[in-house]
Formats: sequence, structure tokens, C-alpha cells
Amino acid sequence: MSKMRVHELAKELAKESKEIINILKEQGIEKKTMSSVEDNEIALVKKALGIGVEEKTSEPQQEKKNITQVYNPQNSRNTKNDKKNGQNKGGAKDNKKPQDNTNKKQDNNKGNKNDKKDKSKEQNGQGKQVKQENKNNQQPKAAAKEKEETIKTITIPESLTIKELADKIKVPPAALVKKLFMQGTMVTVNQEIDFDMAEEIALEYNVICEPEEKVDVIAELLKEEEENEADLVARPPVVCVMGHVDHGKTSLLDAIRDTNVIDREAGGITQHIGAYVVQCNGQKITFLDTPGHEAFTAMRMRGANATDIAILVVAADDGVMPQTIEAINHAKAAGTEIIVAINKIDKPSANIERVKQELSEHELIAEDWGGSTIFVPVSARTREGIEELLEMILLTAEVSELKANPKRAARGLVIEGELDKGKGPVATVLVQKGTLRVGDPIAAGSCYGKVRAMMDDKGRRVKEAGPSTPVEILGLSDVPNAGEIFVSPTSDKEARNFAETFISEGRERMLEETKNKMSLDDLFSQIQAGNVKELNIIVKADVQGSVEAVKQSLVKLSNEEVVVKVIHGGVGAVTESDVSLAAASNAIIIGFNVRPDPVAKATADREGVDLRLYRVIYNAIEDVEAAMKGMLEPIYEEKVIGHAEVRQTFKASGVGTIAGSYVLDGVFERDCLTRITREGDLIFEGALASLKRFKDDVKEVKTGYECGLVFEKFNDLKEGDIVEAYKMVEVPR
Repeated sequence: MSKMRVHELAKELAKESKEIINILKEQGIEKKTMSSVEDNEIALVKKALGIGVEEKTSEPQQEKKNITQVYNPQNSRNTKNDKKNGQNKGGAKDNKKPQDNTNKKQDNNKGNKNDKKDKSKEQNGQGKQVKQENKNNQQPKAAAKEKEETIKTITIPESLTIKELADKIKVPPAALVKKLFMQGTMVTVNQEIDFDMAEEIALEYNVICEPEEKVDVIAELLKEEEENEADLVARPPVVCVMGHVDHGKTSLLDAIRDTNVIDREAGGITQHIGAYVVQCNGQKITFLDTPGHEAFTAMRMRGANATDIAILVVAADDGVMPQTIEAINHAKAAGTEIIVAINKIDKPSANIERVKQELSEHELIAEDWGGSTIFVPVSARTREGIEELLEMILLTAEVSELKANPKRAARGLVIEGELDKGKGPVATVLVQKGTLRVGDPIAAGSCYGKVRAMMDDKGRRVKEAGPSTPVEILGLSDVPNAGEIFVSPTSDKEARNFAETFISEGRERMLEETKNKMSLDDLFSQIQAGNVKELNIIVKADVQGSVEAVKQSLVKLSNEEVVVKVIHGGVGAVTESDVSLAAASNAIIIGFNVRPDPVAKATADREGVDLRLYRVIYNAIEDVEAAMKGMLEPIYEEKVIGHAEVRQTFKASGVGTIAGSYVLDGVFERDCLTRITREGDLIFEGALASLKRFKDDVKEVKTGYECGLVFEKFNDLKEGDIVEAYKMVEVPR
């Protein structure tokens, strides 16, 4: 047995260190908790405790008990008790042997009476000690049984460190590290382990692990209480106009509103969400106009989620297109009613039946075809069918029984956000429940503030906005993200707390995503191999929705060789800080419907930062594609330039074999690559070392001329070999 310390021995024997020290002290050995003990000392302790030497100890005990019976009658009571103990431990067979031994020892002890007295005294003391030891031995066994029976249950997260687990199961972290090391797993105290591994470790310590239930703090904050039916009143329907790009959505809305929005949009395509209120037969209808271009998917999705009825605009001359299908899917996913408006029926090439046929493939079947979807043929130009469309909207809204409580705190959706030079952060919001008033505290995502002013869709100042009313509000601390839910808390403090909670939760979520996605091994191998190039881009736009759209479109351009990375996106003019960031990260700045301020322009010129400004999204995408092509590795393809036949070979010292050749077709150039074939088999492929005509080096030799060819590291030439000359030419992407 190897040396061990007192505290280790105590742990092994399920005793306290103090008890072991006392036993050794009685034997005349002074020890401390951290002192090491020898094998003979361990044996003494075990003997004193009656561990591992039961049979041996029973013999002398029995001998001494018999001696006591003969010479010390006064101790007869103790000896009887000891006999019983001896019988319980040793059994009947063991008791016979000690009796034979005692007879022999009695003869030996007759000569010396003093020895007998001393031994009887020792026996007396030892009898007491054995009783005490029996009690001590019984206590730890009972305690151990109790420990085994108690099973704890703890709640742990999906991943935690060794130290956190040790604290939970009340074990020293070093013990866990040691246990895992013995199992062949090297870990540190701060190393993270997953739930399964933690559960496995805890079970060894009689602890059952249960997974921690994650509470979505933001969802809890935005939780709604059930409305009282008595407080609900009818509200105007919110209608979303969706469809493919250039199918006439905004023109149709202009016809309904008698305005001309499309002239204000660059390139004649909608790039913002517009929110308008229209009066029809004394009833209000709120319209949301979503962009149809493929880049604005997120905007269309938000539009569908915020509305009760979706108007699907399909051009009669164009039919169902990709964004039409996408709009149908968004509307179905949001569970909104769909009304199909077949636009441009005034065109000669219009075919309404073809549109109905194509839409029937997507489960939108017209009423006159036996379906339930309302189809209304309209013309935005001639105003034909507009009244009928509005009546159908009101009829659908009436059937849906749209209601809201105007007397509660306001709650709704941020449709759009922008940074105005004079007004600061401006948010277009749609109030869905309650009433929003000037002066109310408001919180939307990570932004908070107090409503300083409200404007309706016509730019007029209003003091309050009820359900289904779109308004522009001023007074937020920052530009909110489009699609955020806004709430109106009771106080400014609550609004600030809401925003701070949102920021902290967002940060934690981002950290978790980064931790999951980032792999240092992959990153290092890619950088080392030089396979991935990055094109860094900074996007600035006039509204938040456009920032998202441009970012999504650009990131989609990434391919296997070049990764487009949008390192920053923001609302407002291009500032000096944007240019500084671009200079530091070697990025391109793309401005969408914004201008750089004079300082930013001067800094960009000085730093050599590429600053591009656009008004139409197509142009931005095309330019970035062109920039990516410049970063891609060039593609080369082989171009055969000529053939020659070896007519005669010459050997020259220091040069090698010279092939006297005749150019059959094309041209041989000095730096070209060559292939030599003999009877159809390729025997050499490599560079041409020299090209001569007579004794002069020449740049090229054309068809019908003779020349001398020397090949790099190849001399096995024969008459009749065919030499093919080719070049690697870069292919434009």
C-alpha cells in the first residue's frame, strides 16, 4: 500500500480526521490532518477500529475474557456481555478454537500473578473500547444508508460551466475535474458542458437534472390581456395592397385617393410602405401600399401581418408573376381575406380569363367559377371598377366583424421609421388597439419616448389616433425597426425599462447566435487557404425598411468565392463616422435616396472611400455584382494557336535536342505552351524554351515556315512527332 495522508485515511474509513489522530495518539504516534501515515500505522488504526481484522481480533478478545473469568470474578458481568459480542461476530465455530488457546495460555500465565493482573486490567479497558468501537462503526453505516436514499433534483440550463454545476450539486469543482479526468476527459473549471453531459455527471452524485424552462422576456412584456366584449366597438378595416412589381398597385391607390404618389417614387416603383385613409359611403378604410419588387419581401410580410384584407393586384396583360405568388403565400400565412383586383383591363392585350385560370392553380377560385374569392376587374387609368372594389372591401369587413377597444392604452405596429433632418426620428405607426394621444409615453423595441406630435396621412396635425389609424409620430429616442410592436406604458420610466429590457435581451440573443455560428477552426482554415474574400458594404437609406431591403438583396449576391458582408446599416444621410468606418474596414458605402453631408464627402475624397448613391434598387444590385466580378479569380480557358511537324532533330551541347519543325497551321509564339504527340499518344506537355528561325530568336513563326523548337526539360524527340501550340486565355465573366 502506498503512503496516504490522515484526512485521506479518514475519508476511506468514513471517520473524522480528529478520531484517527486520537487513535494514533493513544498508540503514542503524534500526527496532523495533512501528515502521511505508514502501512503499519494504518494497520494499527484499522485494528483499533476493528476493520478488516474481525476474526483475528475475536481470538485474543476471547482469550482475555476467559482469563478474566478465572482470575477476576468481579468482572463477570462485563465478560458475559463480551462473550455475546464475540458470539455475534465470530459465530459458534470460531469460539471453539479460542478456548483451546486459552487453556494453553492459562498454563503459561500461572508462573506470574502480576502479569495476570495487568492483563485483566488491559482486558477491562479493551472491553469498553470494543463496545465504543461497535457503536462508532454502526453510526457511519446508518449515515451512509441515509445519504444513498436522499436524491436531490436540480434545474440547469442547456449549457453551463463545470464550476456552476459543482455549485449546484454541492461538490468541489476540483472533484468534478478529477472525475472527468479519470474518465479520460480533460476539462477546466470554466469549460462549458451541455445538458446531457451535466446530467450524466450529476447522476453519479445522486442528483437528477431537469432542463431549465426559458422564459421569453420580450413575449412576456408584450403579453396581452383578454378584452371585455362590452368595450369593443367596430373599427375600420386595414387593407394591404400587394402584387408583383409594376402591376399598378400604387396607380390603383392613387385612383382611389385621387392623388399621384407614383411621381414621387424614383424609377416609378414603390420603395416604401405608404399608409392612407379613404372615406367611402361614410365609412373609413385604411390602405397600406407595399412594394412589389422582389427585394422588399420583409415589407410585404409585415404588410400582410398588419392587415385584415389583402388586395392582390394582378395585371390583366401580364398574369401571375413570382411576387404575385409570394404575396398569396404571405396573405395565406397571415390568415387574411384576399380580394383579387385585375388591373389594366383597359389595355388591348388584357385577358381576364387567363388571370383567373392562373390564380385557380394557387387555390384562388373566382365566385363565377364556383369559388369563394372575390375578383374585381379594375382600371387605375380610366377609374373603372374602383367603386365596386371599395364596396367589396366594406362588405368583406362587415362579414369579418372587425372590432377593437378604443378606451384602453394604445398598442400597434411600426410600419416605417426614418431620420428626418429637421424632425429627428420619425415613425409611421398603425394603431391597432386603444387610442394614442399627444403626450403619451411610448416604447417600440429598443426606442422609447413621449409622443410630441402626430400627423395623419395628409400631413395634418392630430391630437389622437384611434384603432386602425395610421399616423406619423415624433418624440422617439431613436429610429425604430419596421415591424416592431409599439406599446403605450403608463409612465416614462416604464417606457425606458421596456426599451432597456429589449436591448439587453437582443444583446444576449446576438451573443448566443454568434457563439453558435462562429467556428474558429473553419474561419482559420478558410483564411489560411485564402478561399473566401469579403466585400464589406455600409448601407445608408432614407427609411428603415429600405435599409433592410438593400441589405437582404446585397447579401443574396454572395457566392462561393466572395461573401458580401453588410457591416453597418442605418437611416439618414451619409456622415463622417460612416466614411471613417468604411476607411478602416475597406468597405464601399451605398447611399439609397440619401446624400452625404459636405464633411463626409470631403473625407471620402481624402480617404479614397468608394461612395455610391442610388435612387433605384436595381442599379445598386448591378453595381455590386460588377464589383464582385472584379474580386473573383479569373477563369482561363485553353486556346489552340497552331500545329507543327518535327522534320529533323539536332543535338547541341548545353542546349539539348533541337526539333527542326514545319508549321502546318496557325502560329507558334515564343511564350506559348506545347503538347507533343507521337502516333496519337501524348508524350510531353510543357512550356516552349526557345523559338528560332535559322540562328535568330523570333517572337513568332507563321504557317508554311520552318523553325527550330527547344522544349523545357524534354529531349526525347523523333521525326514525325506532332507539336500543338496553345495559350491560356482569360474568359470574361
